[in-house]
Parts: sequence; structure tokens; C-alpha cells
Amino acid sequence: MTKTASILIVATALSAISYFSVSCNEQDHAAAPMLPSSPTPRPADASVYIISPKDGAEVGRTFTVQFGLKGMGIAPAGTYKADTPTGHHHLVIDGETPNLKIPFPKDATHLHLGGGQTETSLTLTPGKHTLQLVLADHNHIPHNPPLVSKKITVTVK
Repeated sequence: MTKTASILIVATALSAISYFSVSCNEQDHAAAPMLPSSPTPRPADASVYIISPKDGAEVGRTFTVQFGLKGMGIAPAGTYKADTPTGHHHLVIDGETPNLKIPFPKDATHLHLGGGQTETSLTLTPGKHTLQLVLADHNHIPHNPPLVSKKITVTVK
């Protein structure tokens, strides 16, 4: 086979693959729901709160924090449900509420619960600590308007 024939075969194959990819992508886009640009709106009556421990509680070094949510559903990060307003929890530990217009930070102070968890276990040093929940959308961006819990204080024994 000549070099020219080989180039022609490869070019034809690439052209066919490119056409097929564009066709599939156009069909996929037609079937896929349009994702809202973040921040995602949320119901006005929605609220997020810490069920347990209660504000002012004394806890052991390792304890469970249970999250409450009213007026919305929980879904793992990356999941968008057009028919149901959803989000996932983030927990601020001993920190200030982050900028609520950008994706939630991820570090020792800002815990992501992107699997759709409704509770988590923490191990903290003895002393006073603060905890606060922030609900975020499929892109880790707080909703519009942001859904933030009251900050609570616990004392670790």
C-alpha cells in the first residue's frame, strides 16, 4: 500500500469517527436536561440545621453530627434533578462561613459531604468548637439565596 493510500484511509476513518461523535453528542444534548447555571435557586421556605449535638452540648472526642434539611432533598455532588430541588451538605468546623458565591472550599475547616450523607463522625481535640452547615448544589456552590445553618458551639471533653 502506498503512503498516499494509507493517509487517505486514515483521513476517511477520522472523518467518519468525527461525524459519528458529533451526531451522538447532538442526540445526547437533546435528551439531557439543561443544567442551571450556578448558583441554583432554592425554595424560599427551605432550611438547614444541625439536629445533634445541640448548641452548648458536651461531647466526647469522637461524636456524630446529624444534619437536618426541610423543603429540599439530598443528592450526591454532581447530581442535578430538574423536578426536585436538591443539594448536599458541607460542614464548617471552627471557621467562618466561606464566600457563598463560589464553590465551597475543601480543607480541614471545610468538610465536603458530597455522597449525600446526612450525618458524619468527627474527632476533635478537647475544648470549644463551632459547627455550621452549608447546603450546596451539584457544583458545590451554595444555592441562591444561600442555605446556611445557625452556628453551634460544642465542648469536647
